[in-house]
Amino acid sequence: MPKITDIKCIRTRANASWLIVKVLTDQPGLYGIGSATDRQSPETVQKAIENIAPMLIGREAGHIEDNWQTIYTSVYWRNGSILNTALGGIDMALWDIAGKEAGLPVYRLLGGPCRAAVTCYAHASGRDYQSLEDDIRRYQEEGYQVIRCQLGGYGGGGFLSSDEVSVPKSAWTQDRFFDDEAYLDTIPNMFAHLRDKLGFGVKLTHDAHSHLRPHNAVELAKRLEPYRLFFLEDVLPPEQIQWYRHIRQQCTTPQAMGELFVSPHEWMPLISEQLIDYIRVRVSKVGGITPCKKIAALAEMYGIHTAWQEGGDNDPVNQMAACHLDLAVWNFGIQEENHFAPEEYDLFPGHAILEGGYLYANEKPGLGIDIDEEKAASIINPDAVAKPRGMRQDRRVDGSIVRP
Repeated sequence: MPKITDIKCIRTRANASWLIVKVLTDQPGLYGIGSATDRQSPETVQKAIENIAPMLIGREAGHIEDNWQTIYTSVYWRNGSILNTALGGIDMALWDIAGKEAGLPVYRLLGGPCRAAVTCYAHASGRDYQSLEDDIRRYQEEGYQVIRCQLGGYGGGGFLSSDEVSVPKSAWTQDRFFDDEAYLDTIPNMFAHLRDKLGFGVKLTHDAHSHLRPHNAVELAKRLEPYRLFFLEDVLPPEQIQWYRHIRQQCTTPQAMGELFVSPHEWMPLISEQLIDYIRVRVSKVGGITPCKKIAALAEMYGIHTAWQEGGDNDPVNQMAACHLDLAVWNFGIQEENHFAPEEYDLFPGHAILEGGYLYANEKPGLGIDIDEEKAASIINPDAVAKPRGMRQDRRVDGSIVRP
């Protein structure tokens, strides 16, 4: 059995925000890669991996569960996003090695395929109802069966200008203000328009991105019930998950939650009390493939489906790890799509293929994806690296921050 000899960190993308882990072994040419990307804190995650590496050198690469538990219990404070991301990248790389050693794709090690391909949902957007409708039709023509609907960016439909609302005379500089009540009117009206024009054949989702106060989140879920959403995503922030009990009591609008989750204390009650319908954790952020297969198994027992989170900040390696889980997990529900630039795809030979609303893995051993380190280094733009990587902050009219 191969032993771990080194763990490398590879930074890439134009702003160097992608962090790829490469675990080397004592068998010539045998290594694995994983995703440890954290857009806001790549340097911190890299330092965590460098701290972890010495405890793994010399250990059996195939002892995936034991290696995972070793890292997880190596610190006193667990379930943080930084350690989880470091752990997730290493865990993916170890599964990659195991597949290569066995000569099988990872999804076959996980039990084999449950489906021919991975159904993805598209991200449609528009500045108004008509342009959004047009964008949805474009995705329908491409073959997507499930389409997310947003009025512009997150919170779109809920923003007011200074001409529409009374602004404090000491207001901080901002050009728009998020208003719960405006959102509660606009988004149901948006879906009324879409169902009138598109019918109920197309499956539609919406991401509230935790912008609403909890009682208004309950109200939105109730108002959207007639429009039969595929799911309503992140209507509450992680700090307020107990409000899902009220949503369940009030309506049947399916709920998807979890992209900010890092701890079992967050997803366990939602699954065991059947308060959500889709669990949406990011594979790397909860610690990799090893915990995700356990989360999926737990969710299956309660009739809940997976919808692993992707996003514009994510990378093709995490996407491929999610794809292998999607193929092997029986209670897979839907996969968030993610598009990358041609020059970014070029860094990762064997990347997943997104076509006609479906994501396809390949039959190569392991995760089936590799990284060209020379190209990975050449794509970095030093000027872009220096730019801040903080989240955009939306505010209400009084200046208070809306939690994303």
